[in-house]
Amino acid sequence: MMLVKKMLNGIMMKEITIKELADQYGVSTRTIQLKIKKLGYEWDSKQSIYRYVGEEPEPLEVDFNTLVSKNSKVLVEQKQTTSEIEASISNINESESTSTSKVDAIDILLQNPKDRSKRIYRGFYFDDDVLSIIDRVPKSYKSELVNEALRKVFKEKGLLD
Repeated sequence: MMLVKKMLNGIMMKEITIKELADQYGVSTRTIQLKIKKLGYEWDSKQSIYRYVGEEPEPLEVDFNTLVSKNSKVLVEQKQTTSEIEASISNINESESTSTSKVDAIDILLQNPKDRSKRIYRGFYFDDDVLSIIDRVPKSYKSELVNEALRKVFKEKGLLD
């Protein structure tokens, strides 16, 4: 448990850096900075301190872990990504109905990203409609999404077990 006041004091006393916090939570430094800003703090670069400019009461006793946990971030991104992909698919091909209750490998990937296996880079050209779906997925999931989508089609065609 890391209270906001402990985290901010650690940063201001140079006991911990934004980068170290980002690594600890598995997020970007920008995410940490945005979370601090959303709490109502602004960085005063001249004095190297965070000033509280939000509404009272100041959230010093809030557990920062609950605000910046990797799991909550991933779940929010996954929910947004899944709904965006489903909306895109239904717009592209309205004759096919998409069911949110039907779970396939792509849905599983979006819920629980797999560890990356050894990969080989290849460049390919994508049509605009396909690329617009891929671009809606967070950057770190694009290769996984494309691999799972292709794997699904290849299994349906009997080319993979």
